[in-house]
Amino acid sequence: MWKTGPRTSPAGQAGQPPAATLGRAEGIAARPGETRVHVDDPAGRDTLSAAIASHLASFSPRPAPVTIVCVGSDRSTGDALGPLVGTQLSRIRHPRLIVHGTLESPVHAANLSERLEALREAGQDKLVVAVDACLGRSENVGTVCVKPGPLRPGTGVHKSLPPVGSFHIVGVVNVGGFMEYFVLQNTRLNLVMRLADLIAQALIDSLAKHWRSPALQIAATWES
Repeated sequence: MWKTGPRTSPAGQAGQPPAATLGRAEGIAARPGETRVHVDDPAGRDTLSAAIASHLASFSPRPAPVTIVCVGSDRSTGDALGPLVGTQLSRIRHPRLIVHGTLESPVHAANLSERLEALREAGQDKLVVAVDACLGRSENVGTVCVKPGPLRPGTGVHKSLPPVGSFHIVGVVNVGGFMEYFVLQNTRLNLVMRLADLIAQALIDSLAKHWRSPALQIAATWES
C-alpha cells in the first residue's frame, strides 16, 4: 500500500537517489514525468498505455523482458488492487513477460524482501514495473498514476519496506490520513476491480508497443 504525498525523490529527499533499488537502470538521463488519469476518463486507457510505453522505452529502447511486481494482499479489499492486476497479467503467456504478485501468490509486506531477492538471483530485475494500491485525497480517488522512480510500498500504513521498480503505477482506491487499515478493509470492490482492469489493459497495450507486437498477437496468447 502506497500513500500519496509531497513530490520528492524516491529516497524521500530531493536529489538523493536510493541505493540498491530493485529495477533501477543507470546511465540514462531523460525520464518521462508523472501521468494521471481517472478511471472514468474515456481516453484513460490510451493515455495510460502511452505513458507506460514511454517509461519502458526510456529504460530499454529495444524490446526487452519486463518484470511486473504487483504488491498487495487479497485479505484486504483496497489492498487487493495489485494482486488483481497480477492475476489478469498472469494469464498472458509471453516469453518476455514475468509477473509476480497474484491472488493465488501475493507479494506483500511479509514476503516482499524474500521475493525481491529471488528476482535478483533469477536475473529478473533489469526492467521492473511495480503496481500497488494507494490512499490519497478524496478528489483523487479513482485515479491511476504512472510515476518515475521506485515504489515505496507500505508508506500508506506506516511500514518501512524495500523500494521496488524502475518506475511504478498506483491506483488511488480510497482516502488516506486516518485509520488506514479500516479504510482499506471498507473500500468498494467495484472501484478496485475497475482500476485493476484499466491498469492491466493499459499494461497489455504498452507491452505490445514495447515489444513491437500487435495487440491481437498478445491477446491470442491469453488463456481462457
